[in-house]
Amino acid sequence: MGKNDFLTPKAIANRIKAKGLQKLRWYCQMCQKQCRDENGFKCHCLSESHQRQMQVFGQNPTRVVGGYSDEFERAFLDHMRRSHRFSRVAATVVYNEYISDRHHIHMNSTQWATLTEFVKYLGRTGKCKVEETPKGWFITYIDWDSETIFKDRLKNKRIRSDLAEEERQERAIAQQIERAASMLPSSSDSMGANSAPPQSIDTETSLVKPSDKIAFSLQSGSAASAKSNFAGDCSVISKNIAPNIVFDEASESQDKFKKSKFATGNGNAAVSGKSALDELMKEEEKTKERMNRKDYWLVEGIVVKVMSKTLADKGYYKQKGVVRKVIDKYVGEIEMLENKHVLRIDQEELETVIPQIGGLVRIVNGAYRGSNARLVSVDTERFCAKVQIEKGIYDGRMLQAVDYEDICKVLH
Repeated sequence: MGKNDFLTPKAIANRIKAKGLQKLRWYCQMCQKQCRDENGFKCHCLSESHQRQMQVFGQNPTRVVGGYSDEFERAFLDHMRRSHRFSRVAATVVYNEYISDRHHIHMNSTQWATLTEFVKYLGRTGKCKVEETPKGWFITYIDWDSETIFKDRLKNKRIRSDLAEEERQERAIAQQIERAASMLPSSSDSMGANSAPPQSIDTETSLVKPSDKIAFSLQSGSAASAKSNFAGDCSVISKNIAPNIVFDEASESQDKFKKSKFATGNGNAAVSGKSALDELMKEEEKTKERMNRKDYWLVEGIVVKVMSKTLADKGYYKQKGVVRKVIDKYVGEIEMLENKHVLRIDQEELETVIPQIGGLVRIVNGAYRGSNARLVSVDTERFCAKVQIEKGIYDGRMLQAVDYEDICKVLH
């Protein structure tokens, strides 16, 4: 076995020593060579290959330093976007995570001499939100990706459409009020017309009084004188019988009219009462929908699914987790169910989870926001579900069609 063979103990020891990170001042960026000590770095600087690289550097040092600075900045921001996209984190923590890769671009080859200068540069250029605290510099990544901008535009478009829908609903309610107001005079006129016949009947019956004498018109001449006694008897009989007949007929007609009027009034009252109750319930539902419909829906304790493709390389894509904490209404700390890792993810990259039939869900948006319900059935064609609210003031109320986005599984 040769002196400098790959499997000699010395070669193996050298590889073991060079495996981990070494000191930054003994690294040559131009040659991409890490030296283990000062003597090795001195020997490398005197080598012919290093001298050739320094000649290349001397021809255009600004371009070389600028290239390394751009690569360092791009790699640093990529690491921020992957690991701390929505977090406020110390700059030293991010830098230590970045330099864990032994093939990274070293800061001594860039235009920034210290980490503080680089952090201030990120703050001036608007690539990160920078904050100086007694514990050091803290940075927050500002996402300018095209996908995020597109999602923000969709969110703003959805907000504008919701406002337009509210205006349309208000106009529809105003039109309904105007129609109801225009129908009130016509209904009062119809009631007056219906009440007119009884008055005519009363006037007709009032013409006949029991005290009036009723006589038959008989033939003139001898017949009248011959039958005067009989006429007197008939007048007495007619006086006693005729008024009773007239009043009986009038009372029967009045009773029939009153019954028909009472029946019609009850029917109209029932229909109008039912329609008014339906209108009130619809108005109440619309009011609750406008008040409780928000553009954020994250709450603690629900099970969500991660839909961010940027986390696919980490193995989190389409994995389920539990919302442990909500930050600024739109960002949630998600504890993954498989490995118990905790991630901070925006709600735009999350999706609600629908449990099995009979499972417990939380209504996260809409008129009954915040209520717990039991899943009764699922309509896969219309992408909605039928749920029954449990507990609270709406206990037992059945909601026929609730969108998938408005309900989410609750962790037991």
